[in-house]
Amino acid sequence: MTSLSSLAHDERSARTVLSIVAAPNDQTTGGLLGRVGAVELLRLADADGTVPGLDQIAAAVWRERLHAVSSADTLATQMAAFERQGLRVLIPGEKDWPVALNDLGARTPYALWTRGETALLAKPLADRITLTGARASTAYGDHMAIELASDLALSGRVVVAGGAYGIEAVAHQSALATGGRTIAVLAGGVDRAYPAGHADLFARIEQQGLLVSEVAPGVAPTRQRFLDRGRIMAALSSTTVIVEAGARSGSLRVADEAAELGRSVGAVPGPVTSAASYGSNTLLQDGRARLVASSGDVIRLTGSDKNNHRQVELTQAVQTETVRTGQTINSRGR
Repeated sequence: MTSLSSLAHDERSARTVLSIVAAPNDQTTGGLLGRVGAVELLRLADADGTVPGLDQIAAAVWRERLHAVSSADTLATQMAAFERQGLRVLIPGEKDWPVALNDLGARTPYALWTRGETALLAKPLADRITLTGARASTAYGDHMAIELASDLALSGRVVVAGGAYGIEAVAHQSALATGGRTIAVLAGGVDRAYPAGHADLFARIEQQGLLVSEVAPGVAPTRQRFLDRGRIMAALSSTTVIVEAGARSGSLRVADEAAELGRSVGAVPGPVTSAASYGSNTLLQDGRARLVASSGDVIRLTGSDKNNHRQVELTQAVQTETVRTGQTINSRGR
């Protein structure tokens, strides 16, 4: 009978297996992975001995969870089918792996399944901006998402979102409409459209951007997987902007994840009479986010507008020298 460890020919294949059988965002598995590597981890999963850092009961429970998804024989068949489909898997250390995800420590994805332009993951952190917000967005929220995503895409930034209805869909669509690049971080497999109404959108993203997920093809999204993928959306970008969010919006979780990682967080203020802006307004009120009213505000949050800062410094220096020497320079006419 095939074992999990027999499918692990190297670190790559071992992490691929792990991404299929292990629950995402599991710090027990992630911590052990960081200590012994994926090949040894799967060997430990098949063995009966001790597991570093776990007592006997915890080790038994951990092993049971890994073997509960499907048999090793079924996994071998699945992996062969995925290879025939041409689906790409990235693991840490490989070309195009986004090193920013390593900031998650034991919560780093075991692997990433992708469809599209993986080079977008290798861009500098400041070049990726996450836009997220309410699924039941208002006309105001949609307008702001269009403005921000369009301007950011035109400036060469990659717009990261989660492919959901509302703010995220508008962000993806606006980036694509300008000829820009966008990444959709999915809570399910990259081979299935969820929501189904976004099948055409995902097809366009695959051609002009990237679909990415930490879970294997065929896996359906769940509430927990939506929460888990929030840490990836936050870690991938230098800045996360909450465009519009109600009091219980899941996008607020992305903001919290970004803050914990030391990333910049911005929020678009909304009408105090609008329930759809309660969450984003609260982020601003509590000082957990900086106010965003334009793409310029977002770019300043990324810290990537050093040339602009330098130009301001030079202009100020010229103005100071002008006053000192008594010369007259009409800066507006230059």
